[in-house]
Amino acid sequence: MQYDKKARELRAEVLKMLFACQSGHPGGSLSCMEMLMALYYEVMKTDPKNPGDPNRDRLVLSKGHACPSVYAILADLGYFPKEDLAGLRQINSHLQGHPDCTKTPGIDMNTGSLGQGASLALGIAMAGKYQKAGYKVYAVLGDGECQEGIVWEAAMAAAHYKLDNLTFMLDYNKLQIDGSNDEVMSLGNIVKKFDAFGFECFETDGHDIDAIVEALRAPVWGKPKFICCNTIKGKGVSFMENQSGWHGRPMTADEFAQAMKEQEVE
Repeated sequence: MQYDKKARELRAEVLKMLFACQSGHPGGSLSCMEMLMALYYEVMKTDPKNPGDPNRDRLVLSKGHACPSVYAILADLGYFPKEDLAGLRQINSHLQGHPDCTKTPGIDMNTGSLGQGASLALGIAMAGKYQKAGYKVYAVLGDGECQEGIVWEAAMAAAHYKLDNLTFMLDYNKLQIDGSNDEVMSLGNIVKKFDAFGFECFETDGHDIDAIVEALRAPVWGKPKFICCNTIKGKGVSFMENQSGWHGRPMTADEFAQAMKEQEVE
C-alpha cells in the first residue's frame, strides 16, 4: 500500500466530514492519522466482517474528539459504507462527535471525557489477562489529557499487574485547546515519566508508519508498553500545522478548498 497517498485520501475524508458539519476537531484528528493507520493496516487483528470477534485486538481512542480519523479508516476498511461519513455529528447518524461502541461498527469503547480512556483500556487488558485471551489492547492518548491524574493511576496499575498486552500511544503534538502543553501544565520528560512508572518505552516520528509499526511490534514481556509519537497538530494542512487555534474550529469555504487542494484530491 502507498501509505503517503492513503494518508492524504483519509485526511481528505476527515476534512470533508468536518466541513460538512461545521464543527469538530481538525488539529488533533489530523495529527494522529499515521498512528491509527499503523494500527489498523499493519498491526491490529481485526475483521470488518466480524467486528464483534471476541479474539480481535481492541483500540481505545482516549482522545475521543479525534474520532473522524478512526471513522475514515473504518469506512475504508469496509466496516460501514463510506457514504455514512457525511453524517458526522448529525442527528440519527451512527457517527457522533465522540466514539460510541453501541452505534458504530468497529468502535470498541465509548470515550470523550479526557483521561478516562487510559483506565478503560487498562480494564479491557486486565480482563484479557484474566480470561487468558490472546488479544492486545491499544490506547491512543492526547498529550493534554496526560495532565489528568487518572492517566497516571492507570499507568501505575498497568505496571503493577504486568499488562504486557497493553500499549499506550501518545499523540505528542505538544498543543492543546488553550495553547502549548508547557504553557498550560508542562509534562516534563514524558518518556522518562512512563519509564519510571514501569513501562517499556519507545519514542518515534508519529508520521512515519514504518517506525511506528517497528515500535508496536517490538517484543515486550511482563510490562506494558508506551510509545511517544512525536506529531504535528493539523498535519497535512499548512495553515493548521502547529496552531492550537485549530483544536476545534470550523473551516470557511476558502479554507476548506485550500486544505483539500493540499491533499492532492480532486
